Amino acid sequence: MTSETQARALRGVYGISVMAELSGVGPQTLRLYERRGLLTPTRTGGGTRRYSESDLETLARITALIDDGVNLVGIRLILSLEAENSILAARVAQLSEQTGVRV
Repeated sequence: MTSETQARALRGVYGISVMAELSGVGPQTLRLYERRGLLTPTRTGGGTRRYSESDLETLARITALIDDGVNLVGIRLILSLEAENSILAARVAQLSEQTGVRV
């Protein structure tokens, strides 16, 4: 993913009502997920929540985990570990590229 594409995916563009419509998850549930640290929408200067494409993908992952019976504490842990794993995988790829060693 290019840095421009990545920046676009992280830019908050959807209000809470649009996010609720796109995801099928109600606004109160979106607020709950934010309070529990599962979603972190950006905020406008006036404090309005703005959700990104990345938030939409995270919400789909949250919904899938809930469907699998995982509670919110477990979901937060899973999302944290998945993010850490992605960072480590990117670092391994970067080091492999720098050294020319394939892992």
